[in-house]
Amino acid sequence: MDISIIIVNWNSLHHLRKCLTSMYSQPPDVEFEVIVVDNASYDGCDEMLKKGFPRVIFIQSKKNHGFAYANNLGFQHSTGKTLLFLNPDTEIISNAVKIMYTNLQTMPDAGAIGCRLLNTDLSLQTSCIQPYPTVLNQAFDIDYLKFLFPTLKLWGMKPLFRSNDKPQEVEVISGACIMVKRSVFEEVNQFSTDYFMYSEDLDLCYKINQTGYKTYYVNSSQIIHHGGKSTKSKQNYFGIVLMRESVSKFMEKYRGKKSAYFYKSVMTFVSICRMMLIIILMPSAIILRKQDTILVAFTKWKKIFRWSIGYEKWAKELTSNSQVSHGPSKSIN
Repeated sequence: MDISIIIVNWNSLHHLRKCLTSMYSQPPDVEFEVIVVDNASYDGCDEMLKKGFPRVIFIQSKKNHGFAYANNLGFQHSTGKTLLFLNPDTEIISNAVKIMYTNLQTMPDAGAIGCRLLNTDLSLQTSCIQPYPTVLNQAFDIDYLKFLFPTLKLWGMKPLFRSNDKPQEVEVISGACIMVKRSVFEEVNQFSTDYFMYSEDLDLCYKINQTGYKTYYVNSSQIIHHGGKSTKSKQNYFGIVLMRESVSKFMEKYRGKKSAYFYKSVMTFVSICRMMLIIILMPSAIILRKQDTILVAFTKWKKIFRWSIGYEKWAKELTSNSQVSHGPSKSIN
């Protein structure tokens, strides 16, 4: 098998159907298999796959141990020499998979490769490549600054704005669509289950680079990622907090406890500043009838502030509990 495409589903039945439809309607010109792991959502995706996509290998995880764990579970059932980890809320455009595969195979120093991710409205999703997190780039992670200075080294996304279809070396590829050589994935001991969700892609890219391989981004391969803006929705404070906890875990793991503590301290200061600014802007927002938007922003930074001083303990507990061995699962071909 040339490529094993591994998709982790969690209450994403509608998106998963669209993802698989796009894939099978324009399959890569190589031998491939698709493995879907349901991460204990039991949303009926097994029946949908039986009826609409009988070739897909389905694995039912009995418990949700996190995104990294589920991807590793799918890997254990795979046979491909190349692995494509793909989110269910994606849609393949043209020969995106084949472009990534061809480039990955022709570069001996490449360990992993990513593509250009687009939002539902086909606008660019700048998070498809990132730098490794630092206290500085996390403190100044402001959409407006990125809009003004998109090619600044601090953001690590300069290759997105180059008119170059050749693979370009980057630090981190988004876990929404990341293709990895099987031998490299095995060498770095798969995805780290130190994270329940978020930062597992940071960790994987870091481990790949530490082994001497490189991670690349290729501009000519494009995939729609519908969930790219989900962490900014007003309901997803869970993701906003858990993302910070995962970044803190990454810093502690590779840079020490002092670095993680400093990161949290800086986020305390940043969140206070952001809340004060929002309070100052509140009268103007009321006049412009945008009070709902600004209240959402205030709640977001209040949650981040509470996390930074240790009041959102569930995030740390959830991350700690994700470090489990592989349990029982059921595979259906």
